[in-house]
Amino acid sequence: MSDGTAGAATVEDLDVRLERHRVELTGYCYRMLGSSFEAEDAVQDTLVRAWRSYDRFEGRSSLRSWLYRIATNVCLDMLTAGSKRARPMDLSESTPLAQAALSPRPDHTWLEPVPDARVLPAVEDPAEAAVAKESVRLAFMAALQQLPPKQRAVLILREVLAWRASEVAELLDTSVASVNSALQRARATLAERAEAGAEAAVSDPLDEEQQKLLERYVAAFEGYDMTALTALLHEDAIMTMPPFDLWLTGHDDITGFMTTIGSGCEGSRLLPVRVNGLPGFAQYKPDPEKGGFSPWAIQVLEISDGRLTGFHFYLDTQRWFPLFGLPLHLDGESDEVEQGA
Repeated sequence: MSDGTAGAATVEDLDVRLERHRVELTGYCYRMLGSSFEAEDAVQDTLVRAWRSYDRFEGRSSLRSWLYRIATNVCLDMLTAGSKRARPMDLSESTPLAQAALSPRPDHTWLEPVPDARVLPAVEDPAEAAVAKESVRLAFMAALQQLPPKQRAVLILREVLAWRASEVAELLDTSVASVNSALQRARATLAERAEAGAEAAVSDPLDEEQQKLLERYVAAFEGYDMTALTALLHEDAIMTMPPFDLWLTGHDDITGFMTTIGSGCEGSRLLPVRVNGLPGFAQYKPDPEKGGFSPWAIQVLEISDGRLTGFHFYLDTQRWFPLFGLPLHLDGESDEVEQGA
C-alpha cells in the first residue's frame, strides 16, 4: 500500500472497522479462555492477523464472521495444552475453618473476573443483553471451561451469540450434523453442572430488593458487623479467595474466618464495580503505612432468593485494579483518589 493520502485513509478506515468489534470479540475470547488477560491478548492477535491479511479477505462472508473465524483459531491454538481454568470449589472440597490455610496456586489455575464494559457490547434488545450477562457469570463460565474447546466454541456461537448451525459449521470447517452433535453434548454437560449447584439469580437491572440487599451488605462489611452479615448470607453461602485454593461454606465459617485470619479487612471501604454480569465491589483496606486505603480485592457477589449465596475475593490487586480502571490508593480524609501507576 502506498503512503499517499488515499492509502492512509484506507488504513485508518480499516482500523476503525476492526476496532468496532473489539468488545464483542473480547467477550467471545473470554468465554473461550476463562482469562481476562488472555482474552485481550487473543483479540489483539486476531486484529493484527486481520489487518495483515485483509488484502486476502474476499468478502465471501461478513467482516464480523471472518474476525470470529480468526479469533476462534487463535483461541483453539491457545487451548491446545488442555488447561481448564477453575474456581476453588471446582478443584477441592470445602475446608473447615479450623483447618483453614492460605495456599496459593499459579495464576493460570483460576477463572478470572472481567469488567462488564470490556466484554459486553451495548445492545438495544433487553433479552439479548440479559443473555450476554448471564453467559459471563462465574458459574456459567466455570461450566464452559469443562467443555472440550470445539464444543465450547459451538455452544457459545449457537447459544450465546445465536449463530445458525450452518454459519458455525462454515466457521469451523465442519458439517451441520457435527455442529448439532457437539451442541447436544455441550448442553448435556452444562445441564449436569447446573443440577450440582444453584445459579446466581440476579435481575438486570437490580430489582429493589436486590439493591437493598447490597446496601445492607456494604453497611455490614464496612462496619464489620458479623451479626448483620450473617443475616444476609445463605446458610450454604460460599466464599473463595483466588489465588488461594481455600474456600469456605456456611455463614459460621465465613464470619469466623473474617474475624480471625481475615481480621485485617476490618475498616475496609467498598466501591461498586460491574463485573461478570454480577454485582461487585472493589475492596480497599486501611493502609497503616501510607494512611488512607490500599487495594485488597475485587469482590464478586452472587445472589439467590434474597440472600448472598457466594462472594468471591480476587486478591491480585496489581493486576485487577488497573484492569477495572480503579485507583491504587484512596485518601481517607478527603475521599479523593490517587491514580496508581
